[in-house]
Amino acid sequence: MEINVTFSALRYVPIFWFCFFFPSFISLFSLQLLWKQAHSYPLFHLLMEIDSYMFSCVNQTAVHEELEDETRRLCDVRPFLPVLKLVTRNCDPGEKLDSKIGVLIGKGLHEFDALQDPEVNDFRAKMRRISEEKIQSLVGLSWMDWLKHTYPPEQETVIPESFQDKLYSGNLVVAVHFDNCQDVFSFQVSPNMNPIKLNELAIRKRLTIHGKEDEEVDPADYVLQVSGRLEYVFGDHPLIQFQYIRNCVMSRTLPQLTLVECCTIKKMCEQEMIAIEAAINRKSSNLPLPLPPKKTRATTSVWDISNPFKIILLKGNKLNTEENAKVHVRAGLFHGTELLCKTIVSTEISGRSDHVWNEVLEFEINVCDLPRMARLCFAVYAVMDKMKTKKSTKAMNPSKYQTIRKAGKVHYPVAWVNTMVFDYKGHLRNGELVLHSWSSFPDELEEMLNPMGTVQTNPYTENATALHIRFQEYSKQPINYPPFDKILEKAAEIARNSDNAAMAGRGGKKFYVVLKDIMERDPLSQLCENEMDLIWTLRYDCRENFPQSLPKLLLSLKWNKLEDVAQLQALLQIWPKLLPREALELLDFNYPDQYVREYAVGCLRQMSDEELSQYLLQLVQVLKYEPFLDCALSRFLLERALGNRRIGQMLFWHLRSEVHIPAVSVQFGLILEAYCRGSVAHMKVLAKQVEALNKMKTLNSLIKLNAMKQSKAKGKDAMHTCLKQNAYREALSDLQSPLNPSVILSELHVEKCRYMDSKMKPLWIVYNNKMFGGDLVGIIFKNGDDLRQDMLTLQILRLMDILWKEAGLDLRDDLDRAIEEFTLSCAGYCVATYVLGIGDRHSDNIMVRKNGQLFHIDFGHILGNFKSKFGIKRERVPFILTYDFIHVIQQGKTGNTEKFGRFRQYCEEAYLILRKHGNLFITLFALMLTAGLPELTSIKDIQYLKDSLALGKSEEEALKQFKQKFDEALRESWTTKVNWMAHTVRKDYRS
Repeated sequence: MEINVTFSALRYVPIFWFCFFFPSFISLFSLQLLWKQAHSYPLFHLLMEIDSYMFSCVNQTAVHEELEDETRRLCDVRPFLPVLKLVTRNCDPGEKLDSKIGVLIGKGLHEFDALQDPEVNDFRAKMRRISEEKIQSLVGLSWMDWLKHTYPPEQETVIPESFQDKLYSGNLVVAVHFDNCQDVFSFQVSPNMNPIKLNELAIRKRLTIHGKEDEEVDPADYVLQVSGRLEYVFGDHPLIQFQYIRNCVMSRTLPQLTLVECCTIKKMCEQEMIAIEAAINRKSSNLPLPLPPKKTRATTSVWDISNPFKIILLKGNKLNTEENAKVHVRAGLFHGTELLCKTIVSTEISGRSDHVWNEVLEFEINVCDLPRMARLCFAVYAVMDKMKTKKSTKAMNPSKYQTIRKAGKVHYPVAWVNTMVFDYKGHLRNGELVLHSWSSFPDELEEMLNPMGTVQTNPYTENATALHIRFQEYSKQPINYPPFDKILEKAAEIARNSDNAAMAGRGGKKFYVVLKDIMERDPLSQLCENEMDLIWTLRYDCRENFPQSLPKLLLSLKWNKLEDVAQLQALLQIWPKLLPREALELLDFNYPDQYVREYAVGCLRQMSDEELSQYLLQLVQVLKYEPFLDCALSRFLLERALGNRRIGQMLFWHLRSEVHIPAVSVQFGLILEAYCRGSVAHMKVLAKQVEALNKMKTLNSLIKLNAMKQSKAKGKDAMHTCLKQNAYREALSDLQSPLNPSVILSELHVEKCRYMDSKMKPLWIVYNNKMFGGDLVGIIFKNGDDLRQDMLTLQILRLMDILWKEAGLDLRDDLDRAIEEFTLSCAGYCVATYVLGIGDRHSDNIMVRKNGQLFHIDFGHILGNFKSKFGIKRERVPFILTYDFIHVIQQGKTGNTEKFGRFRQYCEEAYLILRKHGNLFITLFALMLTAGLPELTSIKDIQYLKDSLALGKSEEEALKQFKQKFDEALRESWTTKVNWMAHTVRKDYRS
C-alpha cells in the first residue's frame, strides 16, 4: 500500500511530501522515520519537538480522525484515501470525541450539522441534555453504586413451582472461587441467603483453612462475580432471585462464583471515571448554537379554520415514464391506516420526465378537523393502454408492484412520498415544499398510496422523482394545533353541553355480552361500522370492564371529527394502566396519536430491564412509525439504555445495524450519538466490538473468495493461518460478546475454529473459557444475510418458553435422564415450529445437546414459507416428528404407549397455553412489519399465525385442529426422511 504523508504542522512552513510503501496490515509507522526524512529540509529547525505531533486522516465516514495510538494497523484505521497528515496534538478535545462517535456509529456527526434542520438541532440539544444529566450523575459514585449502575444484577422475583424439587434437602450448593488464587470452596446454603452472608461464609472458611481465624476481614469489601463472566451477584436480594443462580438450580448444574476484592472493582470504576470527567470538561464543536429568543407572535388555532383543506400541486421532475404514458398524482390524507376523506386524483398529463400541473387539490375535510398526526400521502403513477404495457413498462418491472386495471387501461405506480400536515412544533405547514420520492413499493398499497411509508423524503435527490407542492394559506398568522390543556377544555365544554352527559357512554348489562364478544377478538379481526359505533357509544363501559380494549376503541374513533378526538383525550387521562404486554399494541402504526403513544410508553415503564430486553427488537422497529424525532419512545429507550449497560449495548447494535438505511439514518444516528455522549466509558467496549466484527467480515470475505478455488481442508488451514496473525488475534481477543455483554470472549482457540458449508460460509469462532474447567465459548458469524428474521424467531421461541413456565409447564427442564430432556424439548419445538410455520427443517439445523435437549437453528423460512422444487413442496408435514424421535421418546420400546401419550399431552398443553397469548404474538409480528423482512411484509403474512393458533375458534375446535396436525405429522413422517436423505446427498455433492 502506498502511503503519502503531508507535513503542514506550521502555517508558514512549506508542505513536505513523503511517499512510503507498506503492507496494509502493519501498524502506523513511527514518527521517527518521518522525522529522519524531514531533517534534510531547510525549515526543519522551525518544527517543535517530535512528541508535539501525531498523524491524522480522513476516515471512511468522511470525518477528520486523529490517530493518537501509533500501534493501530493501517487496515484498522481504513483511511478514505492513502494520505496521512501530521498535526499538532493541541486539538479541541470536543472534536476528538465527535470524531470517535462518528467512527463508532458509522455516520459522521458533520452530516447532522450539514442538514441545517431546526428539528434535528432541537432534538440533538434535548437528547444532549438528557445524556449530560446522566453522565453528570455518575461523577462521585462509590464503587458499589458504580457497579449497580454499570452491571446491575439480573434478577427474577417469581419462583417457579418446580423449584423446590431441584434443591438438596431444601438448600442449594454453590462453589466459591477466590480471585488470584486456587482456593475453591463449596457450600450448602439456604436459597434465601443474601450474597453478603455467602461472602462471610467463604472468607471465614478460607481464613480457617489457612490458620488465620483471628484476622478481621469485612465481607462488604468483596463482591461475588459469576466465574468467567462480567456478571455480579450482590445486594440484599436472596440468592435464588439472581437469574444465574436460578438457571443453575433449574438445570441442576453447580453455580460457580468468584469472590473479587473491592480494589479490583475500584480500579475499573476509577478508569471509567477518568473518561467520564474528561467528557464533562469537553466542549463539542458540533453543539448547535442557541437561537436568540423569538418575539411572541399571535397565532390562530386550527380549530378556528372551517375552510376545506387544500394544496396546490405545482409540478413534478424526473418522473422517468414512457413518452406515451399519461401521468397522474393521487393524494390522500391518513391518520395511521385510516383514510380521513376520499383520495384526490390530479388531471392526467403526458410527457416523459417533467410535468407541470399548477392544480388545486381540495379534500373533503375541513382544516379544523385535521388530527395532529395527519399525514399527506402522494403516489405518482402512469396510465397506459393494456396492449402497450408489455413493451413500455419493461423498465418499471410492473409485475413487482400492484396495478389497477379499469376502463381498458393499466395504472402502474412510479413513485410515492409522504409528509406530515403539521410540523414537529404543531404548526400547520405553509409555503412551498419539494418532496423527493421513493421508487420501491411495499406488497400492499392503499389505492396506490403507501401511508405506512416514511415521512422522510429521499435523501438521494439526484435521481429521485420530485413533487413540488404548496400549502394553502388560511391566515396571515401561524396556525397551530391546540395545546393539550385546550384539548381538555374542549372536552369539558362538550360534556357540559351534552343533554345526557351523566349517562354518556354507558350501556348497562344488556350490552356486556356483546362487548365481551367483540373485545375477545384478535387484533387482525376487522370491526364493522355498527360495532365501531357501539364501542364508541359505550366507551365508559369499555374503560370499566374491558380496559385492555383500548386499541379497539381507538380504531372505532372518528379521527376526522375534532369533538370526538377531544373527548378521547379526556377519557385517556382516566384510563387504567395496561400491562406492558398489552400496551405494546398501541405502538403499532394504527395508533399514531402522540398522546396515545405517550400513554403506551407510560405503561412500558413498569417493565423490568429483563422484560424490556425481551421486546427491544420490536421497540426499535416501531421508532420508524414515529413521524418526529422527539417522541416519548425515543426518550424512554435512551433513558433505559443509559441506566443499564446491557440494554445500552442491545440498543446500540439494533440501531447501528440499520443506520445505513436512508429513511432512518438521521433518526437512528441521533439516538446513537446521544447514547455515546451519555455513556462515554462504554464507547471503548463498543469500539472493540466494531473492530472485531470488521475483522470477521474481512475473514469471511476471504473464505468466500477462496471457497471455489480450494478444498475445505485447505480453506480451514488458510483460516487458521489468518487467525494466528497478530492483527486478528488482537482484534478478536478480550472483548465482550456483542450478543451478550456478560460473556467475555477472551482467547481464541484457533484449532477449533472453522467455517460452515452453507452458501454464506458462516464462521464458527471458538474461545477458551476463563473459568477453570469451563466449556469452550463459541459464536457464529454470518455475513451477507439479514438475520433479523432469525432474531425474531428466536425471540418468539424464548417468549413461548417464558409463557409455558408461567403456566407451570417447563419444556426445557433438565430431568433425571437425558431422554426426558429430549422428550420435553421435542414437544416444545414441535408446537413452536408448527405455530410459527418454520420451514427448511433438515438434519443440519436440528441439534441435540449432550444433556439430550433438542433445539433448532437457522430460521430463514417462517410463517409457512416452505421451500419447493419444480412447484412441489419439499416439506409436507406441519412439524418434524420422525419415528427416530419417537423411538427415543419411547425409550427404545415399540409398545411404550405411556411415554408417547405423555409426550402428546405435553404438546397439546403447550399449544393451548400459546393460544391464550395469541394477541401478543400477533402484536409482536405486526410491530415488525416495518423491518422489511422478506417473509413478513404485510398483514397477510401474519394471517398464518392466526390460522395456526386457530384464533376465532373455541378451545375444543382448536385442540381438534392441532390433534389432526399431530396425526398428519406422524403419518407423513416418511416424507421427512426422504427430504433429509436428499439434503445429505446434495450436501455431499457440493463438498
